[in-house]
Amino acid sequence: MPEQEAAEQHGVPEREIGDFLHRRREQIAQRWADETFFRSVFTVSREEAVDAGRTLVDALAQVAASGRVTDPEAAGFSQVREQLVRMCAARSRAGLTPSEVSRDVAALRPPVVDLLVAELRDAPEQRLRERSNLLTVLMGTLRVVVMEAALSENQALIDRQRMQLLEMATPVIKLWDGIVAVPLIGTLDSARSQVVMETLLESLVEQQAHFAILDITGVPTVDSLVAQHLMKTVAAARLMGAECVVSGIRPAIAQTIVHLGLDLGTVVTRASLADALAYALRKLGADIVPPASHGAGER
Repeated sequence: MPEQEAAEQHGVPEREIGDFLHRRREQIAQRWADETFFRSVFTVSREEAVDAGRTLVDALAQVAASGRVTDPEAAGFSQVREQLVRMCAARSRAGLTPSEVSRDVAALRPPVVDLLVAELRDAPEQRLRERSNLLTVLMGTLRVVVMEAALSENQALIDRQRMQLLEMATPVIKLWDGIVAVPLIGTLDSARSQVVMETLLESLVEQQAHFAILDITGVPTVDSLVAQHLMKTVAAARLMGAECVVSGIRPAIAQTIVHLGLDLGTVVTRASLADALAYALRKLGADIVPPASHGAGER
């Protein structure tokens, strides 16, 4: 073939691989559509998988033509990176590990190499070996790109799940008209403190609450940064027209606040959640009647 001979003459086997991928684009896409990496993602129709395969073949051809077959950052890969991320996300939701995704991508190489070998069956053995090795390197780089996409998506999924857990572990409860409470249990770090502030402020708007109770009875201890976050939460609630009451301060936390020199003079504190609720109810004008004590004769 004249084009192949020119590529060989100028010493650009990468261009030959690019030309090969362009010529065999449809055949490769058809074969890939039956592979697990495509078949398990595009379940609506086979044509959808074939179309995704064509896009990926075009990207590989562009990378090969550029001569950057070992570079995961080659321009051609950028065009399909988003598609690969979506495919990896689908595989992750199906419960596959990154190593299993890598195995599925590795299965894409044999169909392409088989087509190349069939096309160059009459070529000199050295040329066939060089082109096959080059194609293998290109497919290996694709595997790296997919793994990067899979790891990135897994990390994003972990971050989303972590944020969801933080939000679930930080419920805002409506105790009364105009009164909401956030009962905190467990370790309170900076990230969770930020979620507490955001969730509480959103609830103040939604519930049109005048009082917010931060109950930290279940928090064993806090560090200086978290203590400052709590103070900022109180200040932010005040700016929104709500009074924030902190209840259930444990001795260890009280000592931390004192050692840090934080001024709680403007913050209303109560020993328990019940005391804090009683305080808020009184401020709202509600009458709180203690339970009548039963005398000895009342049985």
